[in-house]
Amino acid sequence: MSNLSKIPVTVITGFLGSGKTTLIRHLMQNPQGKRLAVLVNEFGTAGVDGDILKSCADENCPENNIMELANGCICCTVADDFIPTIEQLMALPETPEHIIIETSGLALPKPLLKAFDWPAIKSRITVDGVIAVADAEAVASGQFAPDLDAVQAQREADESLDHETPLSEVFEDQISCADIVLLSKADLAGEAGIAKAKEVVEAEAPRKLPIIAITDGAVDPRVILGLEAAAENDLENRPSHHDGHDDHEHDDFDSVVVDLGEVEDVQALQDAIVKMAKDQNILRVKGYVAVKGKPMRYLVQAVGTRIRAQYDQPWGDRPRKSLLVVIAEHDHIDETAIKAALGA
Repeated sequence: MSNLSKIPVTVITGFLGSGKTTLIRHLMQNPQGKRLAVLVNEFGTAGVDGDILKSCADENCPENNIMELANGCICCTVADDFIPTIEQLMALPETPEHIIIETSGLALPKPLLKAFDWPAIKSRITVDGVIAVADAEAVASGQFAPDLDAVQAQREADESLDHETPLSEVFEDQISCADIVLLSKADLAGEAGIAKAKEVVEAEAPRKLPIIAITDGAVDPRVILGLEAAAENDLENRPSHHDGHDDHEHDDFDSVVVDLGEVEDVQALQDAIVKMAKDQNILRVKGYVAVKGKPMRYLVQAVGTRIRAQYDQPWGDRPRKSLLVVIAEHDHIDETAIKAALGA
């Protein structure tokens, strides 16, 4: 079967908090006349990104076209979760014309591409392209590693050492697998930050890649959809640190879900999150908060010590629960200390 008769799938990868969900919201609002479906794979049990996207559903991408795989890496749950979910999407009353997959911020994209070779789906879908989203400011300042300066100093002190951290390996694998790299939050990075981030990406890329700076997820969909890369047939050109291994480790990272009840002071909560991120090497915090006396959900998203928070949607019929997912490297996660820091 030719690729023209297969449903194209765009895989959107990128480190924690890089702006993948914001990008998908933009694509949903500008679908170029295509009927979209979205599959979100989250790390942790609280499906925050799926919830955000469902609040943007419309006739081009109705809510039942948005599906989640929570608390399980797509590439490790291929038979049990991924294939059945893709089949569900393809069995919708109106077949999607393009499927977008948002991987978890910790996922390695290459094992996911291998899943497209499964007999149940290989004749029906193709990977149109892999889009890596990278936070321009964070990449420019080396924040994809917990302490890049220390790693670099170690390398320089001893040429025989090549100490990769899990975060840098994830970043490199995402860049290596990509067809296009989007440098997000360009407004925060500024021209110098974007130039530096491009240097970093170009140094990691195994081949020349288009690198585009974007703000608020805004990019012409024609630039990133319709690439016809058939990436599942191009694996040898997408090197990975894990090539030659049948599996990969996921216990480099861990998550804690914190239930805060109703919150009275959102500024105090934000201050506590920033302090906790600094003190405990927290990578990512995201979730919805119920604020006393307010009918709207309060969306909190933090990357390291940088935090964004805003009132999002009315609670409606949803239970008013304040649930935050906190993600850190496995050796740095302390559930008791995290809950104490957030006053849970």
